[in-house]
Amino acid sequence: MTDPGTTTAFEAAGAPATGEAPVTHHTYDVLVIGAGGAGLRAAIEARLRGKRVAIICKSLFGKAHTVMAEGGIAASMGNANPRDNWEVHFRDTMRGGKFLNNWRMAELHAKEAPQRVWELETYGALFDRTPDGKISQRNFGGHNFPRLAHVGDRTGLELIRTLQQKIVSLQQEDFARTGDYESDLAVFHEYTITELLKDGDRIAGAFGYRRPTGELVCFHSAAVVLATGGVGKSFKVTSNSWEYTGDGHALAMRAGAKLLNMEFVQFHPTGMVWPPSVKGILVTESVRGDGGVLKNSEGERFMFNYIPEVFREQYATSEDEGDRWYTDADNNRRPPELLPRDEVARAINNEVKEGRGSPAGGVYLDVSSRMPAAEITRRLPSMYHQFKELADVDITAGPMEVGPTCHYVMGGVEVDPDTAASAVPGLFAAGEVAGGMHGSNRLGGNSLSDLLVFGCRAGAGAAAYLDGLGEVPTVSDASVTAAREDVERPIHNSGGENAYTVHQELQQTMNDLVGIIRKADEMELALKKLHELRDRIPRVAVDGRRAYNPGWHLALDLRNMLMVSECIAMAALERQESRGGHTRDDYPTMDENWRRELLVCSLRDGEVQLEHQGQPAMRSDLFDLFESDELKKYYTGDELGGHRSDAPPRTERGTEDAGGDPGGELTGGGA
Repeated sequence: MTDPGTTTAFEAAGAPATGEAPVTHHTYDVLVIGAGGAGLRAAIEARLRGKRVAIICKSLFGKAHTVMAEGGIAASMGNANPRDNWEVHFRDTMRGGKFLNNWRMAELHAKEAPQRVWELETYGALFDRTPDGKISQRNFGGHNFPRLAHVGDRTGLELIRTLQQKIVSLQQEDFARTGDYESDLAVFHEYTITELLKDGDRIAGAFGYRRPTGELVCFHSAAVVLATGGVGKSFKVTSNSWEYTGDGHALAMRAGAKLLNMEFVQFHPTGMVWPPSVKGILVTESVRGDGGVLKNSEGERFMFNYIPEVFREQYATSEDEGDRWYTDADNNRRPPELLPRDEVARAINNEVKEGRGSPAGGVYLDVSSRMPAAEITRRLPSMYHQFKELADVDITAGPMEVGPTCHYVMGGVEVDPDTAASAVPGLFAAGEVAGGMHGSNRLGGNSLSDLLVFGCRAGAGAAAYLDGLGEVPTVSDASVTAAREDVERPIHNSGGENAYTVHQELQQTMNDLVGIIRKADEMELALKKLHELRDRIPRVAVDGRRAYNPGWHLALDLRNMLMVSECIAMAALERQESRGGHTRDDYPTMDENWRRELLVCSLRDGEVQLEHQGQPAMRSDLFDLFESDELKKYYTGDELGGHRSDAPPRTERGTEDAGGDPGGELTGGGA
């Protein structure tokens, strides 16, 4: 693949010594690493602002992990309940994150999510509709109103399909103008970026390779947007696909950025537990949002036993009330199956631990007794197909066996909320690789709107950065040589460690010692094991050449997985409380003083360093959206001074400006 900025193999880096692999060079304004929802939306925005953009896909174009977000996109459009508005969505998001969220990110997300959804319709998205033709919205855990816009249970797939088509349409416009489909927007399929390259303290480009052939490549770009997703492949049981090896997190750290909130790993409560070959594959939360219930081996709807005190006023305490909520939400409280994911996952874990689990080590999720078979296959076509094909279970006739699976990391690159810029000039991050938005726990459905809102802002931020850039940074010969040596090291090693063995040991360590329930002594042991594994990484050797060599790919991914795993374990050991996706058996309660503390990881002389950072105080008008009685559960007394404590709750539609929509004013149909 070439572009107008492509040089021949050695022009930019100088002719290498005989026998060394050549490096192909490309030049673009913006390099987007990752082709999921955040990456594609960032690329679209940068291209619409006149920049030449390259998109790097680790897999095939369209096979992004975004497709696993099946239930819907959270946005307070008010189609299902006109009482919904951005303020309610903001409050739900902050509650879900146990008030550790970056409040500005949560505010921007709540305000801009509806516009991003309507925008998708202008791109061609085909949402399910209400009887009066509006975009249909369904219930999800932690959301006070039904606000998830959806396409059956294949919403992530529709989002990727729509954004892909927008990319293609922009390329067609470029072809009509220049005669080249990829003149201003190119897609590089099956490439992996192994290192970010800098000129002084500024981003200058990135180095990587083409996965099928092993061809080495260098991208010259003054602005890089990380949209690489999560870290799930460091854990043994995960819903994540093979691409999720923490690449963006590690790339950012090595470039000088900081990671925050890495202790908070979300274990989705419902992954498949049988058969073993598919253990961990996601079972969408929309099963519960549409009426599915959780039962233990004794047939008990056990979630009524696990309603935390902070949520007790909002959730039903009897099955009758919980069932009535689906048809009369204004006069009943929601069933506890729709508690935030961290609460449900811990409850399931405890039921299994106490001997009330299913034969395969999970619990039962039943929708078959809740609605007719035809309605199940209409609302949940993917789930019906998934269980029928993979487990020979007909979900219209009987329950599913489900259990917690590593699904999402709330921690990531510390970014400016408005521009998605990291502390490294020219480096931006959006989506799961960025930290702060979700605090200690993400609400279901917030991921897809997060991708759209901050993907858009990252693309706009990168374009604005380039517009204000003076002298363009350049890639040095030495940085290319060093990156190439790192890439080739596993092939040149002989008789060393096996990459698959090291990976299995890493996954087992994280699964057993830094999993859903944590203890100090276990995490100390985990860190000891991780350090031992890290020392073995330089000795990993692979057979064969670079072309078509999955062992080589894993060997290169291991460095990233080890670095990210160390961040998770260090932060989890340091945070001596339980909050959201971080549960300490030895510190089982939330501590309001720890809510004021963010744990931040950085790299210094090749070693992961952990430091404390203060949590910024919420803006007063947003603080006043919450009742003082609720805030007392999370905040210290001195933080509550000056709060509006005697005014009634606010329920009106919010109209305050979000601070500028980077995507511009749009009119979407079906609002």
